Amino acid sequence: MSFLYKKHEKLLFSAKFDYLCVQNYSAMAELRQLNLTQLKQLIEGHDETLANNYITRNLAVARNVRINLIKDQILDQPTLMPEMRILIIQNGWAEPVINMMERRFETGDLVFLGSNGILQYKDASPDIQGIGLSISDELFSLAIGNRIPAAFDGHLRDFQMHLDPPHEQYLDQLHFMLYQHLQQQEGSSQVTLHLLSAFLWYVDHLWSHHEQTYRKSQTREQRLFSDFIPLVSEFAPEHHTIEFYASRLCITPRYLSTVIKQASGKSAKQWIDEALVTRIKIDLRHTSKPITTISDEMKFPNQSFFTKFFKRMTGMTPKQFRH
Repeated sequence: MSFLYKKHEKLLFSAKFDYLCVQNYSAMAELRQLNLTQLKQLIEGHDETLANNYITRNLAVARNVRINLIKDQILDQPTLMPEMRILIIQNGWAEPVINMMERRFETGDLVFLGSNGILQYKDASPDIQGIGLSISDELFSLAIGNRIPAAFDGHLRDFQMHLDPPHEQYLDQLHFMLYQHLQQQEGSSQVTLHLLSAFLWYVDHLWSHHEQTYRKSQTREQRLFSDFIPLVSEFAPEHHTIEFYASRLCITPRYLSTVIKQASGKSAKQWIDEALVTRIKIDLRHTSKPITTISDEMKFPNQSFFTKFFKRMTGMTPKQFRH
């Protein structure tokens, strides 16, 4: 670990930490390319943003999240978020779509979005406010080391939980300590990593209790639906059939179709197709991959079949959508 700390110390925590303070953490969502380096480039020169928050290409610590400032500007369509995000709503509400699922977040909610999650904002109250944290996979590995908290081990693409006031206050204090430390020109990178680790492990501690209670209250059908959606989010680009997901859940395709339809009002195939077309849209809009390459990566038998599927789902050919 000492080698890794030395290797990345100059990158992450130089004399002035290569930092940029920003007034709007929510501008992070303004990105189409969506990494923190691009965020920094977007907000440079905006003097009104230079307060309360901190950003480098590996870390963003936001003391003032104001989603309403960007909700009408950029997140009107699904957007891929490369870094993991943690948000605590301290006032107001928001209604995004996260990994294909419509959500509602209210005051006191903690929201986690794993790396490479898909986010789309639909609406938010004018008074929404909170604190946020965004961490690159590289920095996460440095902070956590070899033992990864269960909440962040990759089996969950996202989650939310309501915090009791004492727990919310404790996380806010950890978050503020991290922010204060980052403002010091000679701050220790090891202290930063340990503060990040403390914050993440405390979130994991709270999630473990929430998860046990939530799972106990679910019916078998609800648990199947909760298990089905993450599988679709992860595997839809490669596996397009109900049979694959039924096999992963150890049930029959017919039973899976029935359960998903009853739980959500949409068929299992609709969920799979919507997840697939969302990933195709992201590749078409945010990469320069040839359409034939996208078709191959999404496991279509040929480009003609790929084009027909996309046009059926969107009303446009892939080429029309890209341009």
